[in-house]
Amino acid sequence: MKGTKSVISEENKRLCVWLKRQRQEKGHTMRSLSEILGTPHSFIGKVENQERRLDVIEYVRYCQALEVDPTEGLKQVLTA
Repeated sequence: MKGTKSVISEENKRLCVWLKRQRQEKGHTMRSLSEILGTPHSFIGKVENQERRLDVIEYVRYCQALEVDPTEGLKQVLTA
């Protein structure tokens, strides 16, 4: 995989776009989602701006906080 060390990859970009869209569709602000997750609101911004990657546990918790199926986000990564 080209550029695997970088936070920015096409797959990560698609996932971050999907997560941001899910957050907005659920009516959450970055601050309201961060309160659910127990993280600073800057954490949400860094994820959505591809400045920080989520590990698998963080990703699942993020999806649970949004009440979305994590497999739907993974489909964004797997489809080109």
